[in-house]
Amino acid sequence: MKKSDTLNVTLRSQVLTRDKRTREVWKVVTRKAKFKPGETALLLCDVWDKHTQRGAEARLGAMVPRMNRLVRHLRRKGVLIIHSPSDVIDRYKDTPARKNVLAAPPVEPKEIPHDDPALPWDKDVSTTTDTIEPKWKGPGYPWTRENPGIEIRDEDAISANGREVYSLLAARGVKHLLIMGVHTNCCILHRTFGIKQMVKWGVDITLVRDLTDGIYSPSKPPYVSHDEGTQLVVGYIEKFWCPTVHSEEMLKQ
Repeated sequence: MKKSDTLNVTLRSQVLTRDKRTREVWKVVTRKAKFKPGETALLLCDVWDKHTQRGAEARLGAMVPRMNRLVRHLRRKGVLIIHSPSDVIDRYKDTPARKNVLAAPPVEPKEIPHDDPALPWDKDVSTTTDTIEPKWKGPGYPWTRENPGIEIRDEDAISANGREVYSLLAARGVKHLLIMGVHTNCCILHRTFGIKQMVKWGVDITLVRDLTDGIYSPSKPPYVSHDEGTQLVVGYIEKFWCPTVHSEEMLKQ
């Protein structure tokens, strides 16, 4: 596949408006955009090999083949791939991908104020599980590396530090950041390289909405299925933080 000059995407957001009866409703709006692959990066958030929760590990495992397909596809088009497996970066300290990040001159980002509405459920729900298992007691965590189903190449980048990622984007002239991985209501939103911080630093970030998963138990409010819980958070992101895109659209190009 030859590198393309353009990555065509349909960005989906939600806006609060009024219907014909003047009732407030959330409306899905879409817009077409063209990203230059050389000005675009794809970040994989906490796509670990293992997890404390069996359900979380299984759902991520089911997504990994498609994630890797998207990684390989976008890399061939010239998109920068950033691997961000928190807590296990030292494993990659001597790799070319890690050194690519450290070679970027530090850039201090400027903070932009942004409203931070509450999530669709209480924060403590993020620690619950939808599978029957004992609470993880450690020591440490079970994850040891990025999931082996994800290909890492020398030309990629490895970092779980927001300022490092921001500096790398600046050094490479990256204007658009795609993010996928887990978990939608936790790390995707709240890591230093996650959606909230990147938005506050003025980064044009987009969630790949079909390659993410929430961490939620249907036994807790708002008492919906696990998939519905994830979609509630995806909708929250579309309303208050950034647009989303579907992987299928990019894979077809």
